[in-house]
Amino acid sequence: MPSPTPAADALLDPALDVRHLRLELDGRTILDDVSLAVREGEYLAVVGPNGAGKTSLLRCVVRVLTRWRGRVAILGTDLRAFSQRELARLVAHVPQLAGPLPPFTVRELVELARYPYQAPLRPISPVDREIARDALARAGIGPLADRLLPTLSGGERQKALLAAALAQGGRILLLDEPTAFLDPHYARDLRRLLRRLNRDEGWTVVEVTHDLNAAVAAAHRVAALKDGRLAFYGPPDLFADPDVLEAVFDCPFVVAEHPETGGPLILPREEQS
Repeated sequence: MPSPTPAADALLDPALDVRHLRLELDGRTILDDVSLAVREGEYLAVVGPNGAGKTSLLRCVVRVLTRWRGRVAILGTDLRAFSQRELARLVAHVPQLAGPLPPFTVRELVELARYPYQAPLRPISPVDREIARDALARAGIGPLADRLLPTLSGGERQKALLAAALAQGGRILLLDEPTAFLDPHYARDLRRLLRRLNRDEGWTVVEVTHDLNAAVAAAHRVAALKDGRLAFYGPPDLFADPDVLEAVFDCPFVVAEHPETGGPLILPREEQS
């Protein structure tokens, strides 16, 4: 398989620059010498087996996890130099759907996402309310603004979280399996929205996903993690190779031509009985 591409030293202040990232938790190595760089306006898909370190990579970037070694830079500035409010103005994070949600309305959740711009203990400003309304409309959930979060379907919840990320603003959007557990209709709608944000609005998108076909269709580049290390880093057409896929996932694949787009269609190879 192709050897991993190192972080591009020639890039001038990439949106996200990760160098030799190493993370250990409870004596176990989670990330081992991971280096990658994401250009402004680029869409990077992060794939790999369960337990490969994909979610941990995002959590390091947003400082949910802090005991890592190496260097992470946002737009040329070391991650450790930012206050949490400063970081939140540049990077928005949509985590995995997990656990119960608080009894907020969708509107309240999205307005709370304006916290990096608000003075403590002050009511939300008219400008921030307008930005929140715009984010609800862009995410296509304006009619759900007064619904309580626990009453929403999985797809509606994911759109609410994405609306909150849009209201938060910034230039980099990190998503952790945004279409997991969604039916095809909601997954298609969410992918259309992400494509529009990336291509039309210029957001830099880093998405962790198990959907290999969505990854190769949407991303400019693919980063594959395995056992905490970067096993592949490069363009989608080189990733969509049976030998590369088998080396990453330890199972055989068939790659066919998509009947409509002509792009690669990745399928696990069926075991012969």
